[in-house]
Amino acid sequence: MDGVSGYMIDMDGTVYKGDAVIPGAPEFVERLKAKKIPFVFLTNNSASDRKHYYNKLTKMGFKITVDNILTSTTATVTYIKKHYAEKTVYPLGTSKFIDEIKEAGIRIADKDPDMVLLAFDTSITYEKMNNAYQFIKKGSLFVATHPDDLCPTEQGYDVDIGPFIRFFESMTGTKATVIGKPNKLMAEMAAERMNVPLKGTVMIGDRIYTDMKMAADSGIRSIMVLTGEAKRTDLDVSEIKPTEVVNSVDDILR
Repeated sequence: MDGVSGYMIDMDGTVYKGDAVIPGAPEFVERLKAKKIPFVFLTNNSASDRKHYYNKLTKMGFKITVDNILTSTTATVTYIKKHYAEKTVYPLGTSKFIDEIKEAGIRIADKDPDMVLLAFDTSITYEKMNNAYQFIKKGSLFVATHPDDLCPTEQGYDVDIGPFIRFFESMTGTKATVIGKPNKLMAEMAAERMNVPLKGTVMIGDRIYTDMKMAADSGIRSIMVLTGEAKRTDLDVSEIKPTEVVNSVDDILR
């Protein structure tokens, strides 16, 4: 692909699944570095902070820095601070997620919050779900970090945030504002982090409804890998078409 200014690279299902690295993925990153092509890893998974993903990737053999990573949490914090800087938030998320948004200056409230913020909460309880329902029903804004239905693991897939978004929307009649992929905000932030024009970037990922859709909505090129959720046959019934389809990231720039 000619004229590439930088690569946005999905993580789950694209360079690893669970704790298993996808063969050739670290070597692909080394090829990018050798060609001096900027790159940034994108993930919708908001269960952990950037430091967690940095440690995970480096243990898998990726020679990167923490600045090479952009999460849906980072994008969501940016969105809230830009549009709702003084609002209080009731978060549904892991302790790492809550610590991260607190450190970023987000104001937390357990009573009468201005906003309910839903992340990938692997510690979710009935109490938290019911509190969130009551707050949204009474008028709190409803924001979610990302829309993924499933989270890839080495054994298969775990339930992600998507079903919970639909649950709260159905119960309250309130539509969620979803920040992560496919929201163009993620692509714009990634291009800004790489210090390159958005137009020349390429999105690499394994999901049609997040990775490929974000690329399509942002007007940039895309490469779909077949190591994660999407299958080649899924494109037969999809209106969203990637620019290229490859077996894995190891096939890119060889």
